Amino acid sequence: MNKKLLSLDGMSLKELFQKGDIGTKLSFLIMGFANLKEKQWTKGLLFLLSEIVFLIAFVNQVIPAFQGLITLGIKQQGLTTKTVDGIKIQVATEGDNSMLLLIFGLASLIFCCVFAYIYWCNIKSAAHLITLKEEGRKAPSFKEDLKTLTDGRFHMTLMAIPLIGVLLFTILPLIYMVCLAFTNYDHNHLPPKSLFDWVGLTNFGNVFSGRMAGTFFPVLSWTLIWAVFATVTNFFFGIVLALIINTKGLKWKKMWRTIFVITMAVPQFISLLIMRNLLSDSGPVNALLAKWGWISASHPLPFLSDPVWAKFSIIFVNMWVGIPVTMLVATGIIMNLPAEQIEAAEIDGANKFQIFQSITFPQILLIMTPTLIQQFIGNINNFNVIYLLTGGGPTNSTYYQAGSTDLLVTWLYKLTVTAADYNLASVIGILIFVLSAVFSLLAYTRTNSYKEGAAK
Repeated sequence: MNKKLLSLDGMSLKELFQKGDIGTKLSFLIMGFANLKEKQWTKGLLFLLSEIVFLIAFVNQVIPAFQGLITLGIKQQGLTTKTVDGIKIQVATEGDNSMLLLIFGLASLIFCCVFAYIYWCNIKSAAHLITLKEEGRKAPSFKEDLKTLTDGRFHMTLMAIPLIGVLLFTILPLIYMVCLAFTNYDHNHLPPKSLFDWVGLTNFGNVFSGRMAGTFFPVLSWTLIWAVFATVTNFFFGIVLALIINTKGLKWKKMWRTIFVITMAVPQFISLLIMRNLLSDSGPVNALLAKWGWISASHPLPFLSDPVWAKFSIIFVNMWVGIPVTMLVATGIIMNLPAEQIEAAEIDGANKFQIFQSITFPQILLIMTPTLIQQFIGNINNFNVIYLLTGGGPTNSTYYQAGSTDLLVTWLYKLTVTAADYNLASVIGILIFVLSAVFSLLAYTRTNSYKEGAAK
């Protein structure tokens, strides 16, 4: 292991064991022994109590939890018939629940990791006592240690409770979700048939082959196409709109800016549901076009009912919702561009397009690059626009639990809520994370800010 990771007041574990007295050596086996030897009673007893509690919990809870984590249960739940007051009823018999066994097993792993950290603190405390002895200083009392936690290391004290919350409500569910990807937990293993097993990488193989592959790769392709077009169209037209509104001599600039910002004031889900009604086959848009005689009333334009039309409609509606955001950011950048640089370019004979190409756009792009990366990743996971506008439809009979406009994230939702294929949904969740992480890293490492920081 890395020596820096094992560094204890300038010593390694081996050096500490060789240099330490009998109290330090016994601290490797009996936690808090070095503290008790130096009359740090409270601190030493707390370390010893934590070891006793861990050993009792390890025998009574952790070992059975680890066994359950390995087997995921043996005894199947079932139904038995009982007669109550002459009436036969079916009663569920007790059995193992793989879901609970998996959760308890993972919780036990986290519990062991927490104890390992406490054990490391015990060893570190023993090393610190040796350092104090060599420097001729007295070992601090428990009150002095508490004062340090509320003064010099107060940030660690404040982080303790949030860290516990993160472990229980973020890390544990996340690990649980990842583990489901390696099981066969689907709609065939719901209660009372609540046992499922480890299947290794079988689910990943299923996603990349067979019928699932015929769904995964088209949905993945549409997800990337959607993310690119949704990001580029909002960025480009947002900048164009900002340039138009900030043109010299344009009247009522505030009014124009306010009109476009109104779309941001309305909750997005309301706007999307309204657009869904407007663009439906029997909606106002088709009714108005039929009234004008542009289309036949019996053949409305399939804005949301045809796969190709629906995809264009989604991109267009997203532009209507997202362009004002880019317009506001670009407006702030344009208003703070160096006027002297633009005036010098005009004196040199540069036209407006050349000024935009060489001065305005590069500076906007430099400042907005992190925002573009964030918007791209956000569009990969843009659940609202797809689900509220089309619901992933129109339906596609060749896809498994997905429609023609479903993104990976909406497909994941359907696999979880509709199909109850939690194992496949977990695989898709992992792939979405990998996809987002790879694109984020590739984009970020190519930004000027990253290159300048790496050069330093």
